[in-house]
Amino acid sequence: MHLRRLLPLLLAFAAAASASAAERPNFIVINIDDLGYREIGPWGSTNRTPHLDRMAAEGRKLLSHYAAPVCSPSRASLLTGSYPKRALPIPHVLFPGASIGLHPDEVTVAEVLKGSGYATGCIGKWHLGDQKPFLPLQQGFETYYGIPYSNDMGPAAEGVKSNFGTPLPNSKGPAKKASPAAEDDGTGIRANQPPLPIMEGNTVVGRVRAADQTEYTRIYTERAVSFIRERRDRPFFLYLAHNAVHFPLYPHADFRGKSPNGLLGDWIQEVDWSVGQILETLRTLGLDRRTLVLFVSDNGGPVNQGATNTPLRGSKGSTLEGGIRVPGLAWWPGTIPAGTSTPAITAMCDILPTLASLAGAPLPAGRRLDGIDQSPILKGDPTTHPRDTFLYHRGFLLEAVRSGAWKLHLAKGELYNLETDIGEARNVAAEHPDIVRRLTAIAAATDADLGRDGVGPGCRPLGRHANPAPLIAADGTVRADAIGPQPKFP
Repeated sequence: MHLRRLLPLLLAFAAAASASAAERPNFIVINIDDLGYREIGPWGSTNRTPHLDRMAAEGRKLLSHYAAPVCSPSRASLLTGSYPKRALPIPHVLFPGASIGLHPDEVTVAEVLKGSGYATGCIGKWHLGDQKPFLPLQQGFETYYGIPYSNDMGPAAEGVKSNFGTPLPNSKGPAKKASPAAEDDGTGIRANQPPLPIMEGNTVVGRVRAADQTEYTRIYTERAVSFIRERRDRPFFLYLAHNAVHFPLYPHADFRGKSPNGLLGDWIQEVDWSVGQILETLRTLGLDRRTLVLFVSDNGGPVNQGATNTPLRGSKGSTLEGGIRVPGLAWWPGTIPAGTSTPAITAMCDILPTLASLAGAPLPAGRRLDGIDQSPILKGDPTTHPRDTFLYHRGFLLEAVRSGAWKLHLAKGELYNLETDIGEARNVAAEHPDIVRRLTAIAAATDADLGRDGVGPGCRPLGRHANPAPLIAADGTVRADAIGPQPKFP
């Protein structure tokens, strides 16, 4: 065909492709660290959260949204569309310099969307392994900036074991060499805590001290706003994972003393400000009606550190509702019905298949997912309830099963009706032996897949690094064998 005749066809094809891209929704997942069930206004908190209040008024509250009891498993589930134990079978969380992490062969939601033309960015806490093969750029994200694990994983003398304003302990001489047992307990999880790094891509660009911690919620927010502005003309996926409000508590000076609930309330109010910046940017750019924003927490709040999970019983680290059920908000003006809520069971593992469905992206081939497309629930379809069952794992152990309204704690055989007893206060097992048998059978069926304890046949392998090393050594040197030759941060 002559070029003069071919050119209009090519231009038409390009225009159609551009229009198709413009029609695909953008996605932003905002993941808060250790936020309790009742610590924001939409759930009745006395913390002042006007932006989250507006987000709820314009969107949909997810009243039965499940994460995991602790950080790393929850994040693995969010990114892979699988139960935590399937994608990252570990007993607790990952520590700096661990030899294990999320396997590079795992297919993340970032990879799924990137393969369909989405720009992908990760800002904030990663916590799925800090060796290079496990980091965000190797897991589908085009950009990364953040602290690769919790903000408390470093030396006490640098402020990571105490809240803002607490006198720091003096460092007494050179760091002691850790014993082999402290270096690696056999699972690749290290007990020693080297200096806390901040990363840009695969590069360590700084060492986080106490004064720095007050700045990162603001820095993450500014970078998120820049990411949105720079990619406004193509579909994008942004994963914004704040280190806030994990202990130690470090709200910015602009927010300290402003809440009725101390430093924790101050930092929650700063998180609310951050959400407001994101949503206002979308409105200003005219992207609000084609952007789905999800707001979640990675686990329940730690009650021993002042968190509030009322009316739920339990705390971070447990499979009581207070340890694993988290506040969830979905916002997409014009698509998600405003001012609504749903009691439907949703979970972190549902995020990948839901976003893939909305983007028209294929799911990973040859890989079992536990997540379910929840887009009908988000859009308010009253006839659809995709998820009936949820498995509560704590590390390797299956501790409870939910089916519909019923939750069975397996160790003690306690049965609760979560529709009438959200606080798990009245054990009704004796009154419903048929339901106990049914939920016990669901638990037994997991032996052939994830296993009720230990690593079952359906659990996928961990990523392993032969020569792991902390990103920053005790003397401030960035380890070349960990990530690449870089400067020293004294």
